[in-house]
Amino acid sequence: MSRKMILRAQCSSQKHTTMATKKDIRRTKIKFRIRHKVSGTSEMPRLSVFRSNKEIYAQVIDDVKGVTLTAASSKEKSFEKSGTKSEVATKVGKLIAERALAAGINTVVFDRNGYLYHGRVKSLADGAREGGLKF
Repeated sequence: MSRKMILRAQCSSQKHTTMATKKDIRRTKIKFRIRHKVSGTSEMPRLSVFRSNKEIYAQVIDDVKGVTLTAASSKEKSFEKSGTKSEVATKVGKLIAERALAAGINTVVFDRNGYLYHGRVKSLADGAREGGLKF
């Protein structure tokens, strides 16, 4: 993937057209590389993670149908935020696992979405495993 394509994809996803930083370009390259290998089906959907500076979001996606099956985030009104951001990510992982199991989903493919498997992303994955999801 060329640098120009990545910059175009990065800028088109933003509301304003600014130059993407090296960190954003790197994450976008990794994200495309991961998405080329990881795909969710109805039997084994994809658990995708998005991490902002304050919040963390997770959704279980069926890529064949292009449908989000279930989602959870730390921004929900019913969600009780207390503790560090890693502890909150663990709670979101348990919540997404609970909702996925209620929807009849036992196994998923984990999509770290270009982020390193460390810190909040790892905490969310561990929370989902504790909640009963297999991946």
